[in-house]
Amino acid sequence: MAKFLFVTDLDNTLVGHDQALAELNHLLSQHRQEYGIRIVYATGRSPILYRQLKAQKHLLEPDALIAAVGTEIYLNGSDTPDPVWAERLSQKWNRDLVLAASAHFADLVPQPESEQRPFKVSFFLTQTAAAEVLPQLESLLQKQGLETKLIYSTGQDLDILPRRSDKGVAMQFLQKQWEFDSQQTVVCGDSGNDIALFSVGEERGVIVGNAQPELLQWHWSHPASYHYLAQAACAGGILEGLNHFGFLK
Repeated sequence: MAKFLFVTDLDNTLVGHDQALAELNHLLSQHRQEYGIRIVYATGRSPILYRQLKAQKHLLEPDALIAAVGTEIYLNGSDTPDPVWAERLSQKWNRDLVLAASAHFADLVPQPESEQRPFKVSFFLTQTAAAEVLPQLESLLQKQGLETKLIYSTGQDLDILPRRSDKGVAMQFLQKQWEFDSQQTVVCGDSGNDIALFSVGEERGVIVGNAQPELLQWHWSHPASYHYLAQAACAGGILEGLNHFGFLK
């Protein structure tokens, strides 16, 4: 068994089925000890909400945490964001201008303060309003010379990030540091903000059985032999996918 890089979303992907999670944690812990695999959590949560979830669900300590939809990277349990990654994202990013542009849209409802991060501005936005608001907001941000990326997922969450950032780009940053290629990497997700993990290269992708419509739609529109749509939900689907690709044999 060669070592591999395991990258997974948390809510409704790794977390959501406690019995399957316990089984998966046991196998991952065993493989990390025996083969030196690296475990990375890639979440939309802020570090604050991540720590709450970690305590509630007894998650394994990851080798790295990609938080706030890829805008922050924490290595080896550190509470300090990786400075190299932060410096990269700071280029051509102006949070105050993003907030000013967003204020033109009454349908954008700010998410809790804990989820407003240095390189992420987050709102709730209904699916009904999204079709009209998103293109208008994107156009306004471009007119102001801002290099941003809009990520809409779960039919309600809108994150505005620096253009050079998302979960997939953050994962590539770690791949380069740790010298893993796409064939040695497995990614797992359930929603729109996970599309970035599946679309950067030919990483072995596991889409859990309870995936959101936006990820399923993307999957059917971008068929690939290195992506696997599981039948089981959450951690059960991850186990199914890891076995499918031979990472746990």
